[in-house]
Amino acid sequence: MNNAASHQNPGLGMAFILLGVLAITVNDMLFKFLSGDYPLHQMVFTRSAIGLVFSLLMVHFEGGLQILKTDRVGLHVIRVLMIVIANMTFFAALAALPLGEATALFFVAPLMITLLGVPILGEKVGPLRIGAVVAGLIGVIIMTRPWAAAAERNAPVIIYLLPVVAALTYALNQILTRKLGYTSKASAMAVYIQVTFLLTGILFWLAVGDGRYAEGLENESLVFLLRAWTMPEGRDIGLFIWLGLNSAIIGYTLAQAYRLADAATIAPFEYAGLPIAIFWGWVIWGDLPGPVMMIGIGLILGSGLFVFIRENAKNRRLAGNRRVHRRY
Repeated sequence: MNNAASHQNPGLGMAFILLGVLAITVNDMLFKFLSGDYPLHQMVFTRSAIGLVFSLLMVHFEGGLQILKTDRVGLHVIRVLMIVIANMTFFAALAALPLGEATALFFVAPLMITLLGVPILGEKVGPLRIGAVVAGLIGVIIMTRPWAAAAERNAPVIIYLLPVVAALTYALNQILTRKLGYTSKASAMAVYIQVTFLLTGILFWLAVGDGRYAEGLENESLVFLLRAWTMPEGRDIGLFIWLGLNSAIIGYTLAQAYRLADAATIAPFEYAGLPIAIFWGWVIWGDLPGPVMMIGIGLILGSGLFVFIRENAKNRRLAGNRRVHRRY
């Protein structure tokens, strides 16, 4: 049995990805909720400082500090840089876009994961699933409304591109997680990410933490990036603590999910984050997608469901073949 096969547990991987997706939507909702009063780098630093504590506790239970050692430093560095870029670009978009729209744009990521799993991981994706991915991409394009006039948009076109950049770097991060997961524990990979976010927050604070570059700016995303640090008070303290705990949950569950199952198997489950994000947007900000957005959502969710069904059918056929050829 090869190293990859020994880690296969698709059912548990699906459970972890669903928990991780729920935690991500809560994280995004909190970031958008707090974006009007605090800078992005302060939120990233505080979240990661708290999240690191919980991640180190997970390290303790998964084998101790020795599991943090790795002989694949280069790949881990690339992986954490990808997730930092993904987070910073997506959160910057959240300050200017409705939560549902930003999430919809980001949902090109599971499609990219399915496609990138072929050349990078050698995973097999048949023509029907490729067709479903194309349909999902069409849905994402519909939701971006490239034909809309500037007056009909919630933000400049460049802001709409931020979640797409986030999607690409997130997809690369998850593919590398799958590649590294055969030799690294989920808690160790979560610690690497939290430390990188801490360093990113510190560098931003040293460069722009006094808020001088935000003066006179009107672009909400830039203001969110460059605003001065502010000490949280009252209810916001609890929200910052929850951001930290949630960060640890996200890092651990996503790393576990992509360690335990093929990318093409669990990536479609990330689509569950789209209706959840729309729900948060409706409950908290009163934002609901219009008819055009609903068409895009239908295509994305439909393609994800089709990919999932095809994957299950393929797994059943492989299981049947193994039962017939037990002598091998």
